[in-house]
Amino acid sequence: MTTIATFNVNGVNGRLPVLLKWLGETAYDIVCLQELKTSDEKFPAEAIRDAGYGAIWHGQKSYNGVAILARGKQPLERRRGLPGDSDDSHSRYIEAEVDGLVIGCIYLPNGNPAPGPKFDYKLGWFQRVISYAQTLLKEDTVLSGVFRRGIRTPFQG
Repeated sequence: MTTIATFNVNGVNGRLPVLLKWLGETAYDIVCLQELKTSDEKFPAEAIRDAGYGAIWHGQKSYNGVAILARGKQPLERRRGLPGDSDDSHSRYIEAEVDGLVIGCIYLPNGNPAPGPKFDYKLGWFQRVISYAQTLLKEDTVLSGVFRRGIRTPFQG
């Protein structure tokens, strides 16, 4: 059985000792990270590799960012960024295949304040993720991520 966990790291470099300790204590097969808050170039790939995990990541300086880690293997990247808006520069979605399982790591937008542009972006992003998820239903897929607190929308429970 494959074990999967999600972790809002809230700054992967600043919290790297905590992340590495957690990875060593838990030994999940697949880990999805959100809120990396670092550029692709500054992602701590070597430290994560030394902890026994292969990684792919989609970083963004100071904000957002997602990663997928796989214990003892390299995840195969399938998609970087959510389809449906070529102007979207937010690093909120990455997708990989690990042993035939498709993993989508998501970091959903907050949307505050509402009404406003951030809330409109959030609603549009939700529509895009719902639409794209329909295509993933045909495969063995896990979508993992973090729902931010804030304004309740029709898509939140």
